[in-house]
Amino acid sequence: MSPSPHQSRAEALALRTGAAQFAADRQHPDQISNSDEVLYPNGLGNFTKGLEHDSVTGEVANPAHYRLLVDALLSEDIDRIAGLPPVAGVTKQRAFVNPRAGLAFDLEGPDCRALTIPPAPVLSSAQAAGEAVELYWMARLRDVAFTDYATDATAAAAVSDLNVLADFRGPRDPAGGQVTVDTLFRGETPGELVGPYLSQFLLLDVPFGTLSYPQRQTTAASGADYLTTWGAWLDVQNGEDTSGTDHFDSTKRYIRNGRDLATYVHFDALYEAYLNACLILLGGGARFDPGNPYTHSPREAGFGTFGGPHILSLVCEVATRALKAVWHQKWFVHRRLRPEAYGGWVERSRTSPGSYPIHSDVLESAAVAAIQAATGSALLPMAFPEGSPMHPAYGAGHATVAGACVTVLKAWFDESFPMAELRIGGSPGKPGTPLGAPRIPDAAGTGLVSWSGADQLTVGGELNKVAANIAIGRNHAGVHWYTDYVQSLRLGEEVAIRVLQEQKPTYLERGSFSLVRFDGTSFVI
Repeated sequence: MSPSPHQSRAEALALRTGAAQFAADRQHPDQISNSDEVLYPNGLGNFTKGLEHDSVTGEVANPAHYRLLVDALLSEDIDRIAGLPPVAGVTKQRAFVNPRAGLAFDLEGPDCRALTIPPAPVLSSAQAAGEAVELYWMARLRDVAFTDYATDATAAAAVSDLNVLADFRGPRDPAGGQVTVDTLFRGETPGELVGPYLSQFLLLDVPFGTLSYPQRQTTAASGADYLTTWGAWLDVQNGEDTSGTDHFDSTKRYIRNGRDLATYVHFDALYEAYLNACLILLGGGARFDPGNPYTHSPREAGFGTFGGPHILSLVCEVATRALKAVWHQKWFVHRRLRPEAYGGWVERSRTSPGSYPIHSDVLESAAVAAIQAATGSALLPMAFPEGSPMHPAYGAGHATVAGACVTVLKAWFDESFPMAELRIGGSPGKPGTPLGAPRIPDAAGTGLVSWSGADQLTVGGELNKVAANIAIGRNHAGVHWYTDYVQSLRLGEEVAIRVLQEQKPTYLERGSFSLVRFDGTSFVI
């Protein structure tokens, strides 16, 4: 017999009150920035895009305007930002993106102010310079296929340059401790150095009910870089809207290189890659996590709880909560400058030596020399005509959503399941065939071929890899830093874990979720 209405109401109240108390009992961390904003009151180390900038120096024309922006963020009056001083000469002004999302509360999972990420590298540091050098090489290698890194001379030059930096924190070969072509531009979580650069979840056909679609993408035309002249760079810093002027390839292709990946993350629905991954895993018969209560039940299957519909909704559900968490970090704690602005200070340091607090590692790098030889300036070439979005760099929205969505997928599926056993090419009533060897794009990017390597891929490793691909895809575009990827991924992971922890008591089933965190440690809910 169903519980009485009074009993159900009381139980629901107790569960909701308990979840709220559980969240309230967690320690709320201090929010600490890198103090660049104090050291450079004119916003030299912070996000100033959309304010008026001096035509010669590229700095904010009136430092008081930066303080007006900061003060407006803290106001409940939405018209305060609308009332910021207009920028002379801008014909179509871009809008700041949704700062108040960073102050929103939530009824499930952590409130956006309940989490934090460490201070970003300071503007003058060798670490910031190391991240910038990587971005300059990413720009130089945008049109080189990931599969060609091993034989490409520019990729070899990038490896040599990164290895001599004082403070470069990207992944290195586990055996030799050096950056190699096999670690170049990859992430740092378990499984990411195994197999091809691109995750299988960005290449395999996606089953969607009675539909199935190949992941051939609209890609940008080769060589289409932007903001390589001072005038174009200055216009965009002032907030001129140059979006929508992209140049596209007329043929749809599988993602082959940094430019293709950058185009994907320019236009994707933010949780798109992880919804696709979920559909591929469900359609391919991937094992559920051993803690799923229905895994060993011969007469009962999950559906609305611990089944396909549950995870399909959950993988999207955590995305908005991840965005609120990272928006608080962006707008109300760090306000870190975008790489394109840093590139402006590199260019100014070239023409006016000693005027900017930029570490010599980037100024003396082979990366900047290669870009200068190609474009005539030391500005960082952008993959998007509008450059970065109209919100600060740190943390990264794509990376935080990646961390959250991939965490719930790892909690749901058995991470040790071999990708080779995943069944592909099926249809309703007709199971697919095992994947076998991993797939990579052919030379033209119009088809897929088998990869010849011997590495064995797992669901967990490929989920980590798709998170890195999407997050670092924004770096390939020039709009984010390596630190943005690393710390934001972990922020999203924490959002997802706390959502799962609060949901767990609402299920009648005595199941559990287990996963390997991005730092390699095991975790059970």
